[in-house]
Amino acid sequence: MIRVGMISYWHVHAEEYTEQVLKHGETEIAAVWDEEPARGREKAAKYGVPFYESLDDMLSQGNIDAVVVDAPTNIHRDVMVKAAQAGKHIFTEKVIAATDRELREILEAIREANVKLTVSLPRLNAGYTQAVEKLIEDGTLGKLTMARVRLSHNGATADWLPPHFYSLEQCRGGALIDLGCHPMYLVRRFLGVPESVSAVYGYVTGKEVEDNAVAVLQYPEGAVGIVEAGFVNAHSPFSIEVHGTEGTLLFGFPDESLQVRSNRLGDGWVTVPLPANRPTAFDQWVDHILQDTEAQDNVGVAADLTRLMEAANRSVAEGRPVKLAELA
Repeated sequence: MIRVGMISYWHVHAEEYTEQVLKHGETEIAAVWDEEPARGREKAAKYGVPFYESLDDMLSQGNIDAVVVDAPTNIHRDVMVKAAQAGKHIFTEKVIAATDRELREILEAIREANVKLTVSLPRLNAGYTQAVEKLIEDGTLGKLTMARVRLSHNGATADWLPPHFYSLEQCRGGALIDLGCHPMYLVRRFLGVPESVSAVYGYVTGKEVEDNAVAVLQYPEGAVGIVEAGFVNAHSPFSIEVHGTEGTLLFGFPDESLQVRSNRLGDGWVTVPLPANRPTAFDQWVDHILQDTEAQDNVGVAADLTRLMEAANRSVAEGRPVKLAELA
C-alpha cells in the first residue's frame, strides 16, 4: 500500500485528488499538511489522519511514501524540492512551477532522489485528444497550419471561485495559468513546441489577475496556435479546432462530437468516433511507482507548459513576443 501525504487543500481540485487516493486499491491517505493550519486540521479530522504543523515533520515520517501537491503555485518549488529530497513520490496539480528556473530546480531534485513525478494534465488522456492526434498523424489534415483550443467558465462573474484564485502572489497569474493550462498543453501537443509566444490579458472584473486571456504560439514554418481562456463567460463550450492544408477538424461546437472534413475523405463532414479515455494521470502515477517506470511523456509536456506560461506572462509584462530560447 502506498501511503500518501496531502500537501495543502488550497486548490479547487484537492478534494477530487483526495477521492482518487481513497478509491484506488493501492493508495491511502496517511497525513495532511497545509499552509493554512485551520484548513489542514479540518481536512485531517475529516479523513481521520494526523495533521502536521510542519511540512518537514510530515516528510520525515518513514511511513509516508508519496505526496499529492495542491499547494499555491508560488510554493510549488519549495514543497516539491523538499518532498523529493525526503524520498517521496510526487503527484501534482498543474503547473509544475511558474518559471523555467523553478522547474529546473524541481526536476533536478526529482532526478537526484529517483522519485516518480506525474502531473495532472487530464485532457491529454481524453478520448477526443487521442482521436485528434490520430487524424494528425495519419495525414488527414495535411500540413498543419493552425490549432485553436478554448476553455472558459464564469467563475469570476458568478463568484464561485475561491478568493485566493485571484491572488497574483499565490497563483502567479490568473485565467491563463489556471484554466488556460489545458488549451496550452493541447495546442503544444498538436503543433509541437513553438518558437515564440505572444499574449494579451483582459481584466473584465477588475481582479488582481487576468480573467480573460489569449496567447498566440508562433512556429518557424508558419503555423499558428491560439490558446483562449477566461473566468468571465457563462456558456462558452470547450472547443478544439485544427486546420491543415488538406482539411479541418472541429470538436465542441457545441456538442462533444468530433467532426472532420478533408480532401482525403471525400465530400462533406464526417463524425469521428472517440476512443475510451486513457487511465487518469493519478492511476498512471501509481503504476509508475509500482512498476518503477517514468512518466516521460507527461513530465515532458508539463515542463513545456511551464515554459509556455512563463513566456506568456513575460509577453504581457514586456509588450512583445517572447522566444522560448530566452528562458534558458
